Amino acid sequence: MPSEFVPVGVFSGKHVLAELDGIEAQLLDDDEFLRNTLANTLADAGATVCDVISHRFEPQGVTVLAMLAESHASVHTYPEIGAMFVDVFTCGERADPEHAVRLLAKALGTEPVSMSTITRGRQPANSGK
Repeated sequence: MPSEFVPVGVFSGKHVLAELDGIEAQLLDDDEFLRNTLANTLADAGATVCDVISHRFEPQGVTVLAMLAESHASVHTYPEIGAMFVDVFTCGERADPEHAVRLLAKALGTEPVSMSTITRGRQPANSGK
C-alpha cells in the first residue's frame, strides 16, 4: 500500500483513456445515475471526489465531470449507439485510474473495449525510477 506521505516536488500520474460499448441506452441518458456511479467507482478505486457535475444534452447524451483531489475524471455518453468515452487522470499513487475504469464498466454491465494508460510527469530523483 502506498505511503500517505508524498515528498514535495512529486509530479507524476496516470492518465487513462477508455471506450465502453454495449451499454443500455437508458443508463447512458440518466445523468443522476451516471454522476452517482462515477463518484462511487472513483472512490472505490481510492480517489478523493471533491465535486461531480453533469450536463444532459437534447435529444440525448450526458457529460459528467468529476473533480478529484488527485485530478479529474469525465465520461461522455452516446446512448444512440450504447457507448461512452471515459477519461480518468490521477496524480500520485493513492488512486488507481485503471481500476476505476474497470469498476465503471462493471457497473454499466460491460467491459472496456479499449483502454490506454499514459504515465505522465516525473518521479523524484531519489525514487530509483
